[in-house]
Amino acid sequence: MIEVEVKAKIKSFDEMRKMLDEINAVKVKTEHQEDRYFNSPVCDFAQTDEALRIRETKTDEKHNLFITYKGPKIDAKSKTREEVEMEIEDADKASKIFENLGFKEVRTVVKDREYYKYENYEISLDNVHGLDPYMEIEISLEDNSDYSKAQESIFKLFEKLGITDGFERTSYLELLEELDN
Repeated sequence: MIEVEVKAKIKSFDEMRKMLDEINAVKVKTEHQEDRYFNSPVCDFAQTDEALRIRETKTDEKHNLFITYKGPKIDAKSKTREEVEMEIEDADKASKIFENLGFKEVRTVVKDREYYKYENYEISLDNVHGLDPYMEIEISLEDNSDYSKAQESIFKLFEKLGITDGFERTSYLELLEELDN
């Protein structure tokens, strides 16, 4: 699967909620996420632009765990890349497997995320602990043949929501790491 994703810093969640309401986007859920990121023993994922994480998600109704691999970004304008995800039962066991294979846990990124659905877009308002407010818009594709059209449509939706700058290709992990340096 190819994930076409664009992220932008926003001024306020309340302002964006109002804009999302005006275009009739539907709030789907609110989720607490804790992402444990790992680095490879073979290559530095910061250099190859890849990511490997264990994500724990919690809503009022559900608690889920996932392993996610994100491949290198395939363009210079967005965070478009291959994503492979699998639900798991035990985050600590998965972490132990990674560590026994030489992977090192680098950091945990904690965020509260509100999901909205608009047409074929998934929109999220992200309150990442330690960062300013962000909004992500994404579309999932079976392959990367039409990713540029999808990307263009995402930028048009951002414009419709009044956002024309503040776009960020850097991951939340990288943004938090930059703050530490």
